[in-house]
Amino acid sequence: MSLRSFLSRIPPPAVLALLYGSLIAAGTLLLMTPWATTAGITLADALFTATSAVTVTGLVVVDTGSAFTFFGQAVIAVLIQLGGLGLMTFAALVLLTLGLPMGLPGRIVLQQDLNQTSLHNLMVLVRVILVAALICETVGVAVLATVLIPEFGLWPGLWSAVFHTISAFNNAGFALYPDSLSQWVGNPVMVIAVPAMFILGGLGFIVIADILKQRRWSRLTLHSRLMLAGTAILIVWACVSFAVLEWTNPGTLGPLSLGDKIAASWFQGVTPRTAGFNTVDIGATRDSTAVMIISLMLIGGGSTSTAGGIKVTTFIVLFLATIAFFRGRTQINAFGRSIGSQEVLKVLALTTVSMVLVMVGVFLVSLSNEGDFLDYAFEVASAFGTVGLSRGSTGELDALGRSVIIVMMFLGRVGPLTLGFFLATRAAPRVRYPEGRILLG
Repeated sequence: MSLRSFLSRIPPPAVLALLYGSLIAAGTLLLMTPWATTAGITLADALFTATSAVTVTGLVVVDTGSAFTFFGQAVIAVLIQLGGLGLMTFAALVLLTLGLPMGLPGRIVLQQDLNQTSLHNLMVLVRVILVAALICETVGVAVLATVLIPEFGLWPGLWSAVFHTISAFNNAGFALYPDSLSQWVGNPVMVIAVPAMFILGGLGFIVIADILKQRRWSRLTLHSRLMLAGTAILIVWACVSFAVLEWTNPGTLGPLSLGDKIAASWFQGVTPRTAGFNTVDIGATRDSTAVMIISLMLIGGGSTSTAGGIKVTTFIVLFLATIAFFRGRTQINAFGRSIGSQEVLKVLALTTVSMVLVMVGVFLVSLSNEGDFLDYAFEVASAFGTVGLSRGSTGELDALGRSVIIVMMFLGRVGPLTLGFFLATRAAPRVRYPEGRILLG
């Protein structure tokens, strides 16, 4: 049996999972080479790093800036770019560049990679993704370079700007410094430019394309309106909550000036849903703040974006469905549009599976590791949401714990897409049963 025939028999989500798994394997081998690290690296650490990069998570077990050479850091940056924008997106780009058509099997896999419900206008979306990424990352490098080149010199500063721009736009959270971006906690360029990139990357390319095309709120699709409104509300709520909870904490905002406190609250309020960068010590946050951050990491960003989580629109539909139930309404409405029952069922299934996976992950990690339960819950939520924030316990996990985190990162990137495929495959039931009654609540 030929490889093409074998792949044609596999469901598109499984093909997508194999592609991401193959990229992780290739990245692991490249990071194991002598010229990728400064002092060598174990297979387990290379696999963890490659998985974290491909899934655009940002959790690390070795310091990226000191453990890897320029070549190793470049490999990580390429893995982040490929994993963030999608492997099939780059495959489509190559075919477009060569003037070759993409066959139906490839379009179906591309559809799963972009989390779309139809094959219509897929290549147009690919062009939008690549143009948006190119423009945003070019501007990002230019802006960050104004801070990093004067501080580190031309080439080290330029590379730092390139690496952190790729990491920020793809919502990866990888940084070349042990304290992430804490040394620029009050720098206006860094605290505005970096969040701007991962907010744009986390909105979703469908939303960006819709904004560029319509340019008026009234003409935007329901998805775009929900994403923009939900993102704005979550950002405001998270920033204010972080400031209130951490204002007097001596380990985070306490020692900072008023301006730096506001800047740090803004940065840490935006980053938990997507990026994984930090400008204060996340391990020193209060337990209440950690719980808030966990909720944000599980929500995540937008569909067809570089972010993870159950997605903002999923959370909004779940919230609206709950309100509709308590008000005795049979229909869910938002911005003058109704949301169908199939979407609600999909939201319930996605949320249920996600919560079960996170709970199982926390259980397995705590099974063989003695420590703070909240820290383990934080790491698992960060891995599943492909965020990358850490309270410092990732490097202390045993082999089972690290394996669980690797699996959670992979499922957080590929799992929701696979689930979405099976939820989108609907067949009318051939047999109908009489309705029964059960007691709920």
